[in-house]
Amino acid sequence: MFYGDDIKQEVAGRVDIVDLISGYISLKQRGKEFWACCPFHAEKTPSFSVNREMQLYHCFGCHKAGGVFNFLMEYEGMTYPESIEFLAARVGYQLPEKKMSDAEKKKVGKRMRLLEVNKQAAIYFYYLLRNSEHGKKGLEYFKKRGLTDETMHNYGLGYADIYENDLYKYLKSKGFSDYEIRDAGLCDLNEKTGARDAFWNRVMIPIYDINGKVIAFGGRLLGDGKPKYVNTKATDIFDKSRNLYALNVARKSKRRGMIMCEGYMDVISLHQAGFDNAVATLGTAVTLGHANLVKRYTDEVYLSYDSDEAGVSAALKASGIFRQVGISARVVDMRPYKDPDEFIKGLGAEEYEKRLKEAISGIMFAIEKEKEKHNIKDPEEKSRFLKEAAKILATIDDSLTRQNYIEAVAGEYGVEKGSLKDLVSKIGNAAAERAIYESAAEQDSYRSRDEMKKEQEGKPEKLLLTWFTREPALFEKLDGVISEADFTDEPYKTVAQWVFREYREKGKVIPANIVNTFEEIDEQREVAGILSTELYKPGEEGDISERERALNDIVKKIKIKAIDKAFATADAAVMTELIKQRSSLDKLYIKL
Repeated sequence: MFYGDDIKQEVAGRVDIVDLISGYISLKQRGKEFWACCPFHAEKTPSFSVNREMQLYHCFGCHKAGGVFNFLMEYEGMTYPESIEFLAARVGYQLPEKKMSDAEKKKVGKRMRLLEVNKQAAIYFYYLLRNSEHGKKGLEYFKKRGLTDETMHNYGLGYADIYENDLYKYLKSKGFSDYEIRDAGLCDLNEKTGARDAFWNRVMIPIYDINGKVIAFGGRLLGDGKPKYVNTKATDIFDKSRNLYALNVARKSKRRGMIMCEGYMDVISLHQAGFDNAVATLGTAVTLGHANLVKRYTDEVYLSYDSDEAGVSAALKASGIFRQVGISARVVDMRPYKDPDEFIKGLGAEEYEKRLKEAISGIMFAIEKEKEKHNIKDPEEKSRFLKEAAKILATIDDSLTRQNYIEAVAGEYGVEKGSLKDLVSKIGNAAAERAIYESAAEQDSYRSRDEMKKEQEGKPEKLLLTWFTREPALFEKLDGVISEADFTDEPYKTVAQWVFREYREKGKVIPANIVNTFEEIDEQREVAGILSTELYKPGEEGDISERERALNDIVKKIKIKAIDKAFATADAAVMTELIKQRSSLDKLYIKL
């Protein structure tokens, strides 16, 4: 491990998980918990819970859970050591010099080699564009697109040769192994045909991480054929859902907000024209991961998408996703041109600046597009349009913002604002009731049948382990009745050992300390889920008799399961004792 458990607990103990997470998403307190719509999946009803006392978060929809380190690993894409260092700096804690195990050294070494092989590939592609006979057509292509030599240099643009294994041979000559080249996504290996480059006969665009290191490539085919655009496949250093093209430049821009585009060339053209706050997704639609990434740097986005039907549809979806994470999304009108690249060439930077100032909010854009589907001169058609507009307005959570939009729409389309407000309220109430039922179904949709069966079978263990952490007095009440030995199945067995150890050593259990002892993000998520099971609805703990009945039922189920499991392999003498223990459970009753 980079840092020992004592160091991790010291750092985590100085961080308030509610303060940390509220810096990323808006939390609302209900009872002892803080709630929000989950930042890791799209949902309508808040199922993301943060508990200050336990120092844990848990989503009852997608089941992601953890402590302060895990949140940064999930949300920011940090490694475990990076999350520790980030929080240590946040609270002013001086970390000791870190020591790496052999496994950690190997992992870090692999990452450094993948970065290095990508860097060498970028250098080679750049060289071919400038210095090879075949590269001339790539250079000609970029010049026809209006790019200057300075821009091509700044963005490291290059060319992949016409030969199928040209890059592979070059990288092998530089000392990289077959597996390093393959793991970087730069070639495919086949026992029969050998190595084949992932990119050939394409102009090449390096993709950088936020620190300016090459982590992948995008390639555009020259000539006929499909696919026209190809990106590096997912690797240990590249995840297209967590990266945006040119974010390394845009995050340092002094311009207001961030411009979101659909393609590399749009971004490069805008940067060349002075709009260095432009970024693009990498061959995918905008996701919550992208939105949360953008939120680190700005709360305002300009959607500069293609003006065709597909672009309009993408802008509508993207504005909704950005709104979920609290980012104001405005839509830029590219007409009469298709995209920002063509617009800049046709009308220039000054006119594009004007379009940015005239960009309309995602809400008004959605309503305007809905209006285009109706003939609002016809009374019935206008009514249908206003009902659809009201549905859009009902999605606005903030009451003041919603009221401002109601007034704007009422004024724009000649309707009495009180009537529109009533319609929005009626639709909003119906949608809220429907969302409650949808949320329950949505939560189950994230789990397979095997996962749900496993969770149901382990529910008593989960409930009791969470109960122990919430009410340490239970340890004394159940002393001699149940112990960690009664938890026989993983992962409950391991978690129970930690829970009982924490209590014996400290007299209480801090769930986050247990979670933080696990290094892998999946393990942290699973353990946090076990220790943050919902015992009762927020603010409704139930009366003593109900809780007593629940506790006795849970304890008996766990004991019976442990006895039955031991019975299967016991000899005659042990069987007799186990039968006595099982019979004694009928008389067992624990009082709270």
